[in-house]
Amino acid sequence: MAIYLAKESKVLVQGMTGGEGMKHTRRMLAAGTNVVGGVNPRKAGHTVDFDIPQFLNGPGRVPMTVPVFGTVAEGIHATGADVTVVFVPPAFAKAAVIEAADAGIGLAVVITEGIPVHDSVAFHTHAKAKGTRVIGPNCPGLITPGQSNAGIIPSDITKPGRIGLVSKSGTLTYQLMYELRDIGFSTCVGIGGDPVVGTTHIDCLAAFEDDPDTDLIVLIGEIGGDAEERAAAYVRAHVTKPVVGYIAGFTAPEGKTMGHAGAIVSGSSGTARAKQEALEAAGVSVGSTPTETAKLVLARLEEGR
Repeated sequence: MAIYLAKESKVLVQGMTGGEGMKHTRRMLAAGTNVVGGVNPRKAGHTVDFDIPQFLNGPGRVPMTVPVFGTVAEGIHATGADVTVVFVPPAFAKAAVIEAADAGIGLAVVITEGIPVHDSVAFHTHAKAKGTRVIGPNCPGLITPGQSNAGIIPSDITKPGRIGLVSKSGTLTYQLMYELRDIGFSTCVGIGGDPVVGTTHIDCLAAFEDDPDTDLIVLIGEIGGDAEERAAAYVRAHVTKPVVGYIAGFTAPEGKTMGHAGAIVSGSSGTARAKQEALEAAGVSVGSTPTETAKLVLARLEEGR
């Protein structure tokens, strides 16, 4: 099993014909993702040919043709798509997500960074009312290794396994995936580091807790806000599976934004130390570095055998 994304998922790409959209659609197709169409109102009726490298099956390339639809609704009607990946510029992201939600898409993965916070609030509120789950914005997306990849996460750095991962940081997502590549992952979800995101640590914790093919959960957070403290309270009350955590930003200066827009510390609020203490009080093993975190994962898995 997997959470949110599986082999059967049918994926649209809003902004597929742009530079980033083309590059990452090619990568998603190479990972086995069922990309059923792109969306661009100015190129409706066109098709795009992709020359897909066969990374996992030896040398050679396979041509694949993907249709372009004028709207998300047209794409859903023609293909039965249930996921969209948004690669449109920040100024148009709100409209893109609202369009997808109005069309009835089940999952919208918003890769775009630099979206104004008031736009994010608007489309998150609208999507929730329409029953659309949003991951992001400013996120790497999610991957169920060996099944499907929606976003920009590298597909060749790990394998299918029984670890679930939820992270604010794209880079740390990749590093933990690589460090634990011999164990493998059920699903890895990069929720994004903006002040306002759709899917949260808690949402993923609940999904992994209910997933029979996830044995252990890795939670990666960072300074700023109180998402990790709230996640710790949820773990204490609702999660029975082992959880291992890592918090980025122990050396960050107070009062200065570091990296993600949400990563700002004021006084003792939002510090890495406070988050670590909250998680450890809930029974979460917290590493001081990504490598130590990976070692803690291996130790917790060994304890469960």
